[in-house]
Amino acid sequence: MAGTAGTPGTPRVLRAMNDRAALDLLLEHGPLSRTRIGKLTGLSKPTASQLLARLEAAGLVRVTGTSEGRPGPNAQLYAVNPHAAYAAGLDVAPHRIRAAVADIAGRTVGEYELPTPGRHPAQPVVQQVTDALDGALKAAGLARSDVHRLAIGTPGAFDPTTGRLRYASHLPGWHSPSLLDELAAALPMPVEYENDVNLVALAEQRLGAARGHGDFVLLWNQEGLGAALVLGGRLHRGWTGGAGEVGFLPVPGTPLVRQVTKANSGGYQELAGSQAVPKLARELGIEDVPPGPYAEAAAELVARAADHTRGPYRELLRTYATRLATGLASLVSVLDPELVVLSGSALTAGGERLRALVAAELEELAAARPRLVVGDVHEHPVLRGALESALVTTRDEVFDTSR
Repeated sequence: MAGTAGTPGTPRVLRAMNDRAALDLLLEHGPLSRTRIGKLTGLSKPTASQLLARLEAAGLVRVTGTSEGRPGPNAQLYAVNPHAAYAAGLDVAPHRIRAAVADIAGRTVGEYELPTPGRHPAQPVVQQVTDALDGALKAAGLARSDVHRLAIGTPGAFDPTTGRLRYASHLPGWHSPSLLDELAAALPMPVEYENDVNLVALAEQRLGAARGHGDFVLLWNQEGLGAALVLGGRLHRGWTGGAGEVGFLPVPGTPLVRQVTKANSGGYQELAGSQAVPKLARELGIEDVPPGPYAEAAAELVARAADHTRGPYRELLRTYATRLATGLASLVSVLDPELVVLSGSALTAGGERLRALVAAELEELAAARPRLVVGDVHEHPVLRGALESALVTTRDEVFDTSR
């Protein structure tokens, strides 16, 4: 019925829209005065005053001070109340779980890292998850009941039709068909699950090199080689969640890999994954190849190569760029994205020199001409993406004043 509360165009809905616009401005700009909020939203001073009073009474904003040189109530500065809600994120890898909690303003207030060594974990996955989360909550001085939503990032993806983790046979303990139900029973907050590389793309889209871009590919190279596809502003996950699992992509230069899910590898992974970099360095006569995990060794070698303009390190960087462009050519030929973001330590370590070499090779291998950039989110990008994912939904729910 026309005029019913909640109907589009009614005063309640219009107030809620103005409330959300003001809250988003405060998140973007930080503390603002009543006058400034009115100008940015196009609202009159009385309406802006009513809006702020309403949000302050709801516990969503608070006064943080006054404008310098302008004393008095009209110069009060308002900011989002960071304690209005909290969200949490987990970054799950084969040998550790990294956890963090953020307030609704996006500031990380607690972090914790739980080692999970071994192919056969001593603790059940549910206990690993709760222990990691509790560690971050303890660091933040919070309890589980304070968390509005949790986002968990893993390699591979949970098949939406079966609930089982696919494309990540190297993640021990995470393949039980009842795992998601067990986690739901153990945790008091809603839980969402996302592929780790997709979360990196979300972090870059909201905070980094892909801000303002609705069509881009993110190529990730760290422990594994993968991609995230953002089309029309939204993540494209595929029918089983496996869109972007480009490590399995057959490419020239490597033998054809069959039974790729059992091998947990494919042509592109073998050609340009982080494990290929130390091997290539040895083939080129580089003797001081770093020991340790492939991802760390690859990042160090690529960083060294980016600093050299001649000799075997120069050849290492050029060959690596050609291998990366070989797989990227297939992606951009099919998707024709506006932008390609290079992320993960085995790519970002090469900086501008590697980016330029990959771009030059790609121009010769593909008809599409996307712009290539190096990712901006360097510190724990999977975890940052998990927090951003949880915060998006948390803000939508907590900031909805129409209810």
